[in-house]
Amino acid sequence: MSRINEGAAWTILGYLISGPLFWGGIGWALDKWLVTGYFLPIGLLLGMGAALYLVWLRFGREG
Repeated sequence: MSRINEGAAWTILGYLISGPLFWGGIGWALDKWLVTGYFLPIGLLLGMGAALYLVWLRFGREG
């Protein structure tokens, strides 16, 4: 694996881990603050969607 591809793989992995962690953490905090139970799953889904979108923006488009 070339050094450029290795860097891209680590960047993609970082996006896919940090997105759900960040937005899931916000959802968890909102659940604790508002005493609800639905912001964590919403935050996790939002984070994964945002991470996939960022990966597509950075690496998936042609041209």
